[in-house]
Amino acid sequence: MSGAWATTLSVLLLVAVLIAAVVRPWGWPEAVIAVPAAALAIGTGLLPLDRAWQEAEQLGPVIGFLAAVLVLAQLCDDEGLFRACGAWMARAARGQPRRLLPQVFVVASAITAVLSLDATVVLLTPVVFATAARLGARPTPHVYACTHLANTASLLLPVSNLTNLLAFAASGLSFTRFAALMALPWIAAIAVEYVVLRRFFATDLDAGANPPAAVEAPPVPVFALATVVGTLAGFVLASAVGIDPAWAACAGASVLAVRALARRRTTVRKLVRSAALPFLAFVLALGIVVRAVVDHGLADALGRLMPDGTDLAALFAIAALAAVLANVINNLPAVLVLLPLAAPIGPGAVLAVLLGVNIGPNLTYAGSLATLLWRQIVRDHDSEVDLGEFTRLGLLAVPATLVVSVLALWASLAVIGV
Repeated sequence: MSGAWATTLSVLLLVAVLIAAVVRPWGWPEAVIAVPAAALAIGTGLLPLDRAWQEAEQLGPVIGFLAAVLVLAQLCDDEGLFRACGAWMARAARGQPRRLLPQVFVVASAITAVLSLDATVVLLTPVVFATAARLGARPTPHVYACTHLANTASLLLPVSNLTNLLAFAASGLSFTRFAALMALPWIAAIAVEYVVLRRFFATDLDAGANPPAAVEAPPVPVFALATVVGTLAGFVLASAVGIDPAWAACAGASVLAVRALARRRTTVRKLVRSAALPFLAFVLALGIVVRAVVDHGLADALGRLMPDGTDLAALFAIAALAAVLANVINNLPAVLVLLPLAAPIGPGAVLAVLLGVNIGPNLTYAGSLATLLWRQIVRDHDSEVDLGEFTRLGLLAVPATLVVSVLALWASLAVIGV
């Protein structure tokens, strides 16, 4: 199939997949619509079977890595790592809501960078709700920090976000050089987010507080913490010797899984569930549908907009294009579309795309799947996200954060090089 019909059908399939992911009718997993859409794309000839297989081969290691990290994060939660973080935040805040916000920033940024944005959204957000309630603080500023940092603070490492894994594979950079180039943009972006959230929620941060009280400190899960540190070291070592970092993630998850099974703290069924297999199927199916859209016109259209260079103006243009596209079609399809266009330009262009697709989604609900998931978790805690408030905060935070982080990336490229 080719021509206008192929373009129309591929776009309709992508729209249907994205709407289903946002709305999730009847509580269905995202894969319920995405997998048949991918099958239809292949069956109608929109995407030849060999092209679909190439896409699956490209996404396979990334999906395996994501599954291992999700299992690792869940096992760390089972070991009490997130409860220990909550107790530390409560003690460090000393009963003052304003002191709680920087603690949330530190913990959320670290967890996002090391255990991925999903851990921050799914596992840390409920802990932040509980910690704010313990201090008598309004939860809104701290809960918003979780979703903004799940996106923004995922810039640092290849393991921090699914978009990072895809960009890492396309960049040709080593694990350590990727982290070195993104360190300054990561710090700059978090700093801007902190200033914006602190000013935006000044009234909430000044309201309500309990007198400092003794907080029972749960034991620090030393074994889980050591496993996470060892896994990070494994990422660096694996990258240095040319081994896929997914093996290091699998090793870390396996160590904690064997220990938990031996102590009967988990079951094989729970481990499989924590790998989020329906979501992994959704990622693969979405990749196939996006590939069909790219092959039938989108790549040509975006190719005309993509700057050919990595000077400061080009980096700004690439990041802005990625941010806009992320809010139009979600950041995961956006990165899948833009990386083939950015990779030939060079690693700087790939990292600029990453800035756009990671920071940009803080502007709209549909910008990233993590934000959609966060919204559901907030509702589960009998709270509601106000669209106007979310958008106003995004309009203040996203442009400022994007500008500062692009400047920081340009400086990193100039000093460190690729």
